[in-house]
Parts: sequence; C-alpha cells; structure tokens
Amino acid sequence: MKSICLFFQVHQPFRHRRYRFFDIGNDHYYYDDYSNETIMRKVAEKSYLPTNKLLLEMADKLEGKFKVAFSITGVALEQFELYAPEVIESFRKLAKSGCVEFLSETYSHSLASLKDAAIFEDQVKQHDERIFGLFGHKPRVFRNTEMIYSDEIGERIANMGYSAILTEGAKHILGWKSPNFMYVNAINPRLKVLMRNFKLSDDIAFRFSNKNWSEFPLTADKYVDWLEKLDAKEEVVNLFLSYEAFGERQTEDTGVFNFLEAFSEKIVKSKKLKFVTPSEVVENLQPVSAVSVPHPISWADEERDLTAWLGNGMQKEAFAKLYDMKQQMAKCIDPEMLKDWNYLQGSNHFYYMSTKYFSDGEVHRSFNPFDSPYEAFINYMNVLSDFKIRLNTFVPENEVESEIAALHKLVEEKEEKIKKMEADLLRLHKAKRRKSNPRKK
Repeated sequence: MKSICLFFQVHQPFRHRRYRFFDIGNDHYYYDDYSNETIMRKVAEKSYLPTNKLLLEMADKLEGKFKVAFSITGVALEQFELYAPEVIESFRKLAKSGCVEFLSETYSHSLASLKDAAIFEDQVKQHDERIFGLFGHKPRVFRNTEMIYSDEIGERIANMGYSAILTEGAKHILGWKSPNFMYVNAINPRLKVLMRNFKLSDDIAFRFSNKNWSEFPLTADKYVDWLEKLDAKEEVVNLFLSYEAFGERQTEDTGVFNFLEAFSEKIVKSKKLKFVTPSEVVENLQPVSAVSVPHPISWADEERDLTAWLGNGMQKEAFAKLYDMKQQMAKCIDPEMLKDWNYLQGSNHFYYMSTKYFSDGEVHRSFNPFDSPYEAFINYMNVLSDFKIRLNTFVPENEVESEIAALHKLVEEKEEKIKKMEADLLRLHKAKRRKSNPRKK
C-alpha cells in the first residue's frame, strides 16, 4: 500500500508595533499586542480549533488508522498560552489520541541554520523541551523553518540525533526523480529525507477554492483517485501544508472541512493507500538513493530558494546586523533580553522586507503588515538599534561601551532615587496638610 504522510506547519510570529526613530533608547517594548491577540484569536476560531476538533473526530471514528504530524513553533505556543489557551488543550487531546506525531524545529521559526550552529542547536533544544513539557512527546523527526534544507544542514541534523528531515521536493533538485520515495542525506546517510509533493500539497493549500483552476471543484473522490493512480512503484506521498490552509486561506464556506473529512475516510477505506507518520515512513520504507542539495532550498515561491528572506540588500543587511550580536548574546543571561533575542530571529521579519513583486508578489503582499518592504526594514532596524543599546548595558563590547553602560546605570539609579524622593516629599506634604486641617479627610 502507498503511504500518505500528512503534515501541518503551525506558526504565528510576535509582530512588532510601529517603532519610530525617536523610540530608540526611550521605549524598549517592541510588540503590537493588539494585532497579535486579534490575529491569533481570529485564526484560532477559524482554523486551529475547528480543524483540531475535526481531526480528533477522525482519530476516534477511524480507530487509529488516521495519522497526522505537526510542527508547532515555540512562539506560536507562547501566543496560544497568552491569547487562546483552548488551542493548547485541543492539541493535548490530539496528542492523547495516539494519531499525532510532533516534529522538531526552531523555537522562533528562525533562519539560524544558515548562520550559526550553536544558536541553531539552542533554539531546537528550547523547542523540543517545550513540546515535551506540553504534550509529553520527544520529537524524532526534524522540520526546519520553511523547510530550509541543504546537505550541510542535514548532516548537522543527523549529528543532533534525528532520524529524518522534511523538505521540499524541488524540481531543480530532483530532476527526473519523484518526490514519492524516501531518500537519504548525501553526506550522512543515517538521516532520511522526506520530500514534499508540492503539486498535490498546493492543490489543497492554494488552489482548492480557485474557480479558474481547471480541476475546480476539487472533491475527495477526485483527489483520492489521483493518489491511487500514481505509479505503483512510488511508495510515499508527502502532503505538507500550512495549517492555516484550513479555515483561514481556504475558508469554511469553500467546503474545505468537508473535503478533509471525506478525504480522510476515503484514504482509510482505500485498498491502495494508508496514513502514516514521518517516523513510520522511516521505520517501514527503505531509501532509494541519496539526494544531493549543495545549496539551501525551501518551500517558498517558484524558485524554492532563500530569496523570500535573503533576496535583497535590506534583508541581508538586517540579517547580518542581527547576528553581529551573537557573541555578546552568548554572554547575556537577562531573561527579557533572551526573549527579545529569540523573537528578533523570526523569519517573518525578513519576509516582510521582500521585494519579490513579480513571480510571487501577491503572496508577499497579502502576508505583510507593513505598507512597503522599506517600511518593514526601517521598523526592524529601529528595533534592532534599541536592542543593541540595551545589550551594551548588559554586555559592553569595549571600554567605551563599558563606560557608557556604567554611566547609563548611574543615571538610572539617580532617576530611581529622584522618583523615591519625590514620592517621599509628596507623602510628607499630604501629612502636613492633614495636620494643619484635621477636619479634612
């Protein structure tokens, strides 16, 4: 039987507020709490909660034959806890059903795998600890931010102890080969590589409600028929999607939830298909060959490369400035600084700066909270400038910065002392007024 590996990405970033030049050094809070809460509540109600409810029903109804995998970022989990704790509880119920595998990834959905091994490994460790703490699962399979993968990244993942990694079945990598097999890393064959069937995945994620699509409407019968008619030699079909495809990108009135339910039932009833988790793919199938990926790929845009995040000068400059602080951050132990450092690494900040208006312009504009990529860049650099000032007070770069930090600390201490003295003076004035006018309460 052909294996159907269904995987969902779940991610929501902490979005920055409009942070002006004059805020630098004066206001150290960077986040748009209203937008973060509003968006999270909206997506939770339209997508996460109803889809989790449906999957739980499928797990019960299909008696263990329905399987699904999730990669949930640490920053998404934090926002669930802040704004939609019922989503956490619904994922816990799914975890207890036995039908779910939770995968590993970077805590803040960062691009650290492209820059620094130590930071990358620390983020992965943070993520796995949070997953285990919430759901009792220790991830065995890895899924990098935006499915970014290369031979070198794969080797690092293998050395970290993971059995497999999920990535994009990019045409320029596979050539004539099919994504519907299991491969191995070209450097370390211990790491298995599962490659996304982007056509079949995007048929659901992006084309489902497109009335101009030649295959519209997409029914469960039609879709399962496509799967059953694939070459009999092909062993696994990896359907990797963003979870927001259900209820958010493809709204409820498109019939996408009915499709998901009918699709799941038909897979289980099929004599040619079965659901599996990524770990089950690794255990049950043999790799057909190594796959060579000398340069990083991703699942973004037509090019399937890194240009969505690092394709122009603004993105590269912001990325470089951020990680210029890595040595200082390695010495920093302040919890607020570490939290902001994690959030600053989120790949969305760089995505907002994209100027790709030709091949995938609509996608980039629709997910961008800023009016232009240049505004996104300026906003991020303002935040980064303030963060750098704060970091220098904790970990001065040199003697000059050390002196500035000492003076800054002295000024803060004096300001606190002045506030205390003003409070004492106000209290004494009130006491004096009460003594001079004892009838007045």
